[in-house]
Parts: sequence; C-alpha cells; structure tokens
Amino acid sequence: MLKPSAMGQPILQFGTSRFLQAHVDLFVSQALARGQALGGITVVQTTSNPASAQRVAALAQGAGYPVHLRGLLRGERIDSTVTCNAVRQAWQADVDWPRLLDAMAGEVQVIVSNTADRGYQLDAQDGPDLLASAARVPRSFPAKLLVLLRHRWQQQPAAPLSIFPCELIERNGDALREVVCGLAAAWALPAEFIAWLRQHCVWANSLVDRIVSEALDPVGAVAEPYALWAVEKQDRLVLPCQHEAIVLTDDLDHHERLKLFLLNAGHTYLAERWLVDGRAADETVQQAMNDPALRAALESLWAEEVVPVFEALGQRDAALAYLVDLRERLLNPFLAHRLADIAQNHAQKKQRRLAPVLALASQLGLDLAQPRLRAALAGTVQSIQSE
Repeated sequence: MLKPSAMGQPILQFGTSRFLQAHVDLFVSQALARGQALGGITVVQTTSNPASAQRVAALAQGAGYPVHLRGLLRGERIDSTVTCNAVRQAWQADVDWPRLLDAMAGEVQVIVSNTADRGYQLDAQDGPDLLASAARVPRSFPAKLLVLLRHRWQQQPAAPLSIFPCELIERNGDALREVVCGLAAAWALPAEFIAWLRQHCVWANSLVDRIVSEALDPVGAVAEPYALWAVEKQDRLVLPCQHEAIVLTDDLDHHERLKLFLLNAGHTYLAERWLVDGRAADETVQQAMNDPALRAALESLWAEEVVPVFEALGQRDAALAYLVDLRERLLNPFLAHRLADIAQNHAQKKQRRLAPVLALASQLGLDLAQPRLRAALAGTVQSIQSE
C-alpha cells in the first residue's frame, strides 16, 4: 500500500521540455478527464536553465497551459487548442530537494524523464557523501535519481515503482538502469539495494514520437496531431495512464527502427544539408521538403539506403507505410519546425541516428553503398548545388 500524501501526485517528472508538455503530460491530462490516469504530475526542473525556471514558475500557478495541435492526419486538417491540466506541482530540484525526498518516500508510483542528449552524463563532484544530508543536492540526473531511489528503498521498498525514460536512446530503460546501478556500485552501496534497483524497480524501455515544433510563452506548445508512446511489455509495469497513443508491444525494436531510421535520420540529414549549404537561418522542415533538389536527395536516401535494410528484415511494407504518414508529417504547413533546432547537438545526433543504419546494414551482410549516410556521418557532404 502506498503511503498517503496530502498532495497525492503519483507521477514524478524530470524535465520541463515542450515535448513532455505536449506528449506525456497531455496524455495524462486527457486520461484524467476520463478517469483513466493514476493522478497528477509533479514536474521537476533539474538544471539551472533560466527558460526552464520560467516554465516551472508558470506551471506552479496551477492554471494549466495550452497545446495547439495543428497539421494533417490521414488527410484530415486538424487545428485545435486543448488545455493540459495534468501538472499539479512544479518544483526546482535545487530548492525543493527535501520535498522530492518526501514524495519518493510516499506517493510516487511512476517516474518520467526527458533530460536531453547529455542527460545521463555523470558529474565528478557527485559522491556517496550526498547520502549523508538531505540538504545537499546531486548535480547530475543519474545521481539525483540514485539518491531518491535509495530513499525509496529505505522508506517504502515494497511499493510499486516504474521508471519511464523518454530520452531518444536505444533501450532507454536498460541504459538508465545500468548508469544508475553502475553509480551505486561505484559508491559502494549495499548489494541488497543494487539488487532492489535491478529486480524491484521496473525500468521501461519505450519510444516517444511526436513533432513538437514550438514552445509557447511562458508555458505550452505547438505540436502535430500524430503521437505515439510505444512501451515494451514487462511484468509489474505501472503505466501513468491509459491512452490511445500508448502502445504496449513485444517488439519495441521495430518501432524504434522505423522512427530512428526514417524520421530521425531524415531530420538529421536535412539538418546536415542546412549546415553545409548555408541555408536560411529560419528555414523549416516544410520549406526544405518543398525544395525539389533537397526533397529528391532525402527521398533517394530513404529509398536506396534505408528501405533496403527494412526489406532485409522482412519489414519493407511497414517502412513504406510509415513513410506515407511521415511525408504528411514533414509537409505539415502549420508547424514552424526550424532546422536550426534540429541541428542542436548535431554531432551526437548523427552518431545516434545515422550510424545504426550503417551498422545494421553491415550486420545483415547487405551490399549497400549508402553514400549519403556515410558522407553525412563523416561530415564530408558536398553542397547540394554540386551534386
């Protein structure tokens, strides 16, 4: 039985991004209206980013925020605004750490995170001495999570707890578990605690998919109608809510490959072209898709360098069907999805989004040249005018 709380928010979310606002948070809000969610969300800012602090201040007002859903969905034009009311509390980790510890000792059943590209990196200043005082706040996200989970183990070891990383990392639940357990071992924490981390906590592997192109000031987002949260089935998994966009699956790899190899690789290829060609600073994905030469290059990349990989897996039809929806999404006339935004952390994204396509093609023994992917990954793409 969970310890009752005056606040009673069973979902703890690390991250304030516009993506979470229009994805997980909106799903929970819509499910709450139908009585199909665990309860409200406590959002936690984990960085010192001023923009995040402004969002937390706005969320703390408790008035909800707008999400504009704009685009085409299977040929239907969608242009609507919904209010997200799922966020009931908004905290700053550096200020509200004792409250976080109290929440972890009680009502929290689900943890959600989206800590961006470098969120799993450790900080050398974090050490086991952090466990001696509730007044000291860990610097890195993995250390924060480790300290909170140790407190949960001490206070409520039998209570259910599912952890949903939403970072775009392959098998993100497994990855975060290994980082946290590795840190616990480095801190020489008890073997019983590390066993609890591995065996009691449910680390969900999942894939999130929704293009959230703009943030609203001070809080809110503009997003496409399409949405997916594919979650790998596990025993004892506690979902934050029931929602039509949440898909429980035995084959998460299939969903991950479709998104990573087609949408994410396509986005990153367009960003590479944007950088190499010195294109307009405010160019959007839709504008790039309407450039005949750039569109032809992207279509060739998909058809000649990516779809054959799916064909070798017996998934050609699924890839082609995904591309039909994807073209509609990328040609969305409503979303100002700037290539400059996609190009942030570009080097890391290229390694994560392009290299796996090449690696799988090699693993499958395919005789594919894949020149565009190789050039983009190596940073040797020529200006499109010279092709």
